[in-house]
Amino acid sequence: MSRYSAFSLLRGALTGHRHWQPAWRDPEPKSHYDIIIIGGGGHGLATAYYLAKVHGLKNIAVLEKGWIGGGNTGRNTTIVRSNYRLEPLHNLFEFGLKLWHGLSDELNYNVMFSPRGAMFLGHSDADMVKLAERGDAMRCDGIDADLLTRDQVAKLEPLLDMSRDARFPIQGGLIQRRGGTARHDAVAWGYARGADSLGVDIIQKCEVTGFVRDGDAVVGVETTRGRIGAGRVGICVAGHSGHVAGLAGLKLPVESQTLQAMVTEGVKPMINSVIMSQSLHCYISQSDKGGVVFGGDPDNWPSYAQRGHPMVMEGAVAQGLALVPALSRLRMVRTWSGVTDMSFDGAPIIGETPVRNLFLNGGWCYGGFKATPASGWTYAHTLATGKPHDLNAPFSLDRFERGATIDETGSGPMPNSR
Repeated sequence: MSRYSAFSLLRGALTGHRHWQPAWRDPEPKSHYDIIIIGGGGHGLATAYYLAKVHGLKNIAVLEKGWIGGGNTGRNTTIVRSNYRLEPLHNLFEFGLKLWHGLSDELNYNVMFSPRGAMFLGHSDADMVKLAERGDAMRCDGIDADLLTRDQVAKLEPLLDMSRDARFPIQGGLIQRRGGTARHDAVAWGYARGADSLGVDIIQKCEVTGFVRDGDAVVGVETTRGRIGAGRVGICVAGHSGHVAGLAGLKLPVESQTLQAMVTEGVKPMINSVIMSQSLHCYISQSDKGGVVFGGDPDNWPSYAQRGHPMVMEGAVAQGLALVPALSRLRMVRTWSGVTDMSFDGAPIIGETPVRNLFLNGGWCYGGFKATPASGWTYAHTLATGKPHDLNAPFSLDRFERGATIDETGSGPMPNSR
């Protein structure tokens, strides 16, 4: 793989851009791999990359039923942050946030990471108490968090409705200044290019239709391109986790729901940070092209449809307009939806399953994109060694059986529950 650089761009300009090669190969599947990863999204590709880069494994395949970047990786609101209250969550996401800051250099691919700040708004005294608790928990573990007054919030985002009779009065906020956004499809392409350069086979249009079993162990997969043997198999398919795990006879504590987002026409800079809320499920940011990106609640009923529902869209837009009234003058140009795998405690599942040689990375709800580097790093460790990384050990599948759930909105696990 040739490295991208200013020199290569200059060379391209002088030669009619005829020297560029495909970003990754399009290989035929082999008969056997040491590790097969099902799912060619950001998490699956990051896992393959770190398996090859960190653990030195080369005989790896990523199987994608569609095309790279066509699933949830390209269907989210691109937010990156680590501002969680519970220790297992903020430790995992903080590890990922540190990787985000050097990811473009690591992959030699511009993922357009923009640390513009991720701010949660507080609309009541109770909200501000919750934000203060979250900030204290983060700072205790060395993670940046600044509690903001009303005046500080207004200075950062002057277009917010700061009036006392606003529909959602703003009393302050909590900001993580290292948070921000990244270009979602560029993340998938960068990891794909990096993994391919290390010898990983990325096989598109190859849907897994079943598992090959030898007693209680998985020894391969059945696909639309034939049977492929494997030493270990990792599921990494986001909202389709329940369906794929079901092919192995597993029933997961997840439910697939549609999560939609939308973007306006491009305008000059008007949103300076990522705006979120402690009480509302509305989040707003502005893309590098100038479009204002909205997101909201999941549809809250089971669905595999990659399209949204007007009622949910209307609710998210209404909240956004109440927070930033100036947005009412913009035209919506596009909406999209992804299929999320909503775990029963709102936290991910990363680790082994009851079926030998079969591993799972799923249950990310609507927070998977920001975890892409950390998810890939820890899942690669688990697949390579057969043991959990310290960061993903609390997120094992059996935590539901043990009563060690990790619920950010309720009561968290006991310190020794892992």
